[in-house]
Amino acid sequence: MIRPISVSNSVPRVTAREFFAQHEAVLQGEIVAGRSGLGRMIQEGSVNRPGLQLAGYLTNFAWQRVQIIGAGETSYLKSLPAEEARRRVRAIFLRKIPCLIISRGIAPPGFLVEEAEGTGTPLFLSKLHTMRLINTVTICLEMDFAPRVNEQGSMVDIQGIGVLLKGASGVGKSECVLSLIARGYSLVADDITTIFCLEGRELVARAPDINRFYMEVRGIGIIDVTSLFGLKAIRMEKRVDLVATLREWEPGEEIERVGLDQEEYEILNVPIPHVIIPIRPGRDLATLVEVAALDQKLRAMGHNAAQEFNNKLTKLTKRKQ
Repeated sequence: MIRPISVSNSVPRVTAREFFAQHEAVLQGEIVAGRSGLGRMIQEGSVNRPGLQLAGYLTNFAWQRVQIIGAGETSYLKSLPAEEARRRVRAIFLRKIPCLIISRGIAPPGFLVEEAEGTGTPLFLSKLHTMRLINTVTICLEMDFAPRVNEQGSMVDIQGIGVLLKGASGVGKSECVLSLIARGYSLVADDITTIFCLEGRELVARAPDINRFYMEVRGIGIIDVTSLFGLKAIRMEKRVDLVATLREWEPGEEIERVGLDQEEYEILNVPIPHVIIPIRPGRDLATLVEVAALDQKLRAMGHNAAQEFNNKLTKLTKRKQ
């Protein structure tokens, strides 16, 4: 198994400011108070609904998480005497929670806004219903807190198969990807690909923000893929299904010709099927990568051409014995 040398491998630290800047659109939210606390860290990639805490029970309070309240909690607060409700909210805010989100677009009580401002607790308002908001925030946090690595290589989607294309500088990765895009496939990332590990078993690739939608082509320079080929030529993210390495062919080098023993390439401790494609003048690299991706698609569906061919040879040999 090949183990890559990675540029980085870390779980990021996420502030309330970064979280809402990144996910504001999907959360359909806006900040209404506590802007001075936007630098607070979200220390756990999960959510908490502080019903017990609003009732006064603060033992085992998961204060490190994003806090979410809905119609039930706000209705309960309004049912309490004003000073008692304020006291209970203040007790939660003094724990330095990362932020509080109110669902359903419910207008927060005045004392809630005042306490958020006074304690520097970011208070957000979302239009999403409570359970949908909880699910959405959980998914966003899962990606934000996922282990990640920057891989040297380009990523392309070929008929639903995510292919990470690797190789030495100047070997022709970008030119190969450009040919694939011209055939109707989609670019995920060029040159540097950020890969996230979800739940320890699935790898998802994205382009770094700075070079998303762009490619560098030697002799031409930087091109905007969406302007040249349209939005269909871009995928924002894609699961990594195959790693294809382009390598200069050398006489005498052993090259896999049957495909019975498929290599693996490990990224963030997750093994991915790996093919090595030797490069020689005149070889159509785009077609070779396309065929490798389609073959991997068949393998995933249980159809292994190499194994089937080997079985036929074995049966034929036994008949002749």
